[in-house]
Amino acid sequence: MTTPSKKSTLSQSNSIPASANVSTNAAEKIKSLRKEKKDHSVILNQLLQGNHTALGKAITLVESNNVNHQEQASAIIEGAIASAGKSIRIGITGVPGVGKSTFIESFGGYLLKLGKKVAVLAVDPSSTISKGSILGDKTRMENLVKEQNAFIRPSPSGDSLGGVARKTRESILLCEAAGFDVILIETVGVGQSETTVHSMCDFFLLLKLAGAGDELQGIKRGIMEMADAIVINKADGENIKAANNAKLDFKRALHLYPPKESSWLPEVLLSSALYNEGIPEIWELIESFNKITTENGYFQLNRKEQSKFWLLQTINEQLKHSFYQNPEIKVALEKQLKAIFDNKTTAFIAAKQLLDKFSKL
Repeated sequence: MTTPSKKSTLSQSNSIPASANVSTNAAEKIKSLRKEKKDHSVILNQLLQGNHTALGKAITLVESNNVNHQEQASAIIEGAIASAGKSIRIGITGVPGVGKSTFIESFGGYLLKLGKKVAVLAVDPSSTISKGSILGDKTRMENLVKEQNAFIRPSPSGDSLGGVARKTRESILLCEAAGFDVILIETVGVGQSETTVHSMCDFFLLLKLAGAGDELQGIKRGIMEMADAIVINKADGENIKAANNAKLDFKRALHLYPPKESSWLPEVLLSSALYNEGIPEIWELIESFNKITTENGYFQLNRKEQSKFWLLQTINEQLKHSFYQNPEIKVALEKQLKAIFDNKTTAFIAAKQLLDKFSKL
């Protein structure tokens, strides 16, 4: 009788199936997490060297709602903070059709000639029905997008106020860390919700049209009070006379508002982005603003106030998310809604009870 050959422990291990306690899915997940950890470090290092692809990847992580992506984004932002804050942030808004994209193309091209590095965060309106966005800003800025020292990032506005929120603010920090010294934030331009952009920029530029009934709307309070400059665009051809008249109207309107805390006096300028006219004067005005507010201390004070605003805003968002995602609150909310529908309680009483319940969890 032949004695079976004795196998070594090593050879035996090759024939033993993997333990049921370590599933294939779990192993793949561990590998994926290790890869992600490595990836975000690589992205951060490349971003700090000014790599556009890495910057795009980092912003994609910031915009993602995936939990793992959010963790990676947080790690990248923490690593980028020390290199951020060295740019001037310019918010640009105006009604649809005022020529925001054409203006940014012309303005950005002028800044590049001055040796500046320009990043454009263009917020594209999202459909309330399909939730989709065209994201066509790169197409409209066909010359700027080809430039080595320019970066254009269209993003869907989603349901955020004014089309910008926390994700845009974090994208600004990433662009600064990548070495861009002028950040242009183009907003949807659909009303007073543009106050959100005002809370994350240094200089707020309001684009207007002449001869389109825009003068009366523009004189209303709100967005006019926030503007550091008003630029009447498309001041060319037969529209020049109307543009000059609109300029006088807006100048008179600005005198009705109280002085700004920054001690800056807003001005009204004309431009034709299509023909690159009036662009140097706008940049000179922004430089003048930067000099005055830096010297009187308002520039840094404003940034500190903005950081405080976003801290409180983020806390509010997190509390709201925690409230609605809590399993016990979900059940209690349905009960309270039924009680309201049955006329057994009021919305205010129900809200108080739900908040009291949440505070005890």
